[in-house]
Amino acid sequence: MVTRVLVVDDEALARQRLVDLLAELKADVETGEAADARTALARLSSETWDVVLLDVQMPGLDGLGLAALLRDRPQAPAVIFVTAHAEHALRAFELDAVDYLTKPVRLQRLQQALDKARRWQPHAQAHAAPTPATTEVLVIHERGRTERVPLDDVVYLKAELKYLTVRTPQRSYIYDGSLHEFERAQPERWLRIHRNALVARQRVRALERVHERGADTCGEAFDGWVVRLDAVPERLQVSRRQLAAVRQALRGQTAVLASGA
Repeated sequence: MVTRVLVVDDEALARQRLVDLLAELKADVETGEAADARTALARLSSETWDVVLLDVQMPGLDGLGLAALLRDRPQAPAVIFVTAHAEHALRAFELDAVDYLTKPVRLQRLQQALDKARRWQPHAQAHAAPTPATTEVLVIHERGRTERVPLDDVVYLKAELKYLTVRTPQRSYIYDGSLHEFERAQPERWLRIHRNALVARQRVRALERVHERGADTCGEAFDGWVVRLDAVPERLQVSRRQLAAVRQALRGQTAVLASGA
């Protein structure tokens, strides 16, 4: 199947470099070009494109602004940022970018990004019939393989450096994403218990005050609150800021159980 890729950059040489690299890939790719965001927006409105290779810094509407406009569109293409400025990466991923490449772009890195964009399958998602929450999945790429993890299986998400730990009853995964994206997309599913952790609301079983000597990795005493979660042995720390929200969530669960009794 042909992948249609629109290259958006205000520098003609940069556009040509990407077009040449795309021609070298072992893939069936059809390319187009736009010298600015407004031209790109017009082409994206009148034509169907699968992937946009998008520069960040351009005169007028920049790449981040264009990505923000595309974000909520039905059948939006996969966005891959291509820029000399690495400092915009965080904002790019907040805009649901599939990948972020820094110039000069290497052929192998471009291939990886394009493969990731194909797996994203925006058009398939847009045209698919709505699915119940129980069939929603998280697609995780780890150690050279891709695995579909049902969201209903996820007990908690925890930020670890640049990645997330995705914990299910069976195992833990490493996922390239942000807690903010999950919390914003499905606030009814996730409960924030700490700045670095979200838990599945339906998995919260108890809130406990703990005072333990030598409880942390430094051997120091821990005095605070933790939650017990269904199906995993570990307890997660609750920050003081989130304590009231956790208590409210537990009260809500109790009320639901009482009404169904």
